[in-house]
Amino acid sequence: MSREGGGVVLRRAVAADAGAAAGVWLRSFAAALPTVVRPRTDDEVQGYFRHVLVPLRETWVAEVATDRAVVGVMVLAEGELSQLYLAPDWRGRGIGDRFVALAKELRPGGLSLWTFQVNAPAHRFYL
Repeated sequence: MSREGGGVVLRRAVAADAGAAAGVWLRSFAAALPTVVRPRTDDEVQGYFRHVLVPLRETWVAEVATDRAVVGVMVLAEGELSQLYLAPDWRGRGIGDRFVALAKELRPGGLSLWTFQVNAPAHRFYL
């Protein structure tokens, strides 16, 4: 299943997407949470995407239709939206809204999520 809109396709991640998805996560985390110290190195984050999230979890990516660049990543785990990160220069274009709508469609029984307390942009987005 994939969803297209605004030149960006939402689709299930495949093994080849792991590096790009981790890169989005790293850039987004650094931009949104500059004061939060990550407990994992960049290499550990890359490995987690490669060995756990993409092959074992329901991981979705937002891919630009024209150049196939991955600009967003969402991970669903049971009834939890456990990850939603966008490349910093792709925020504000409706991709996060599309990911949340997809998550609600895929989990009609409801979803839970959490954000870092210092992540004011995420608080505004989810409220």
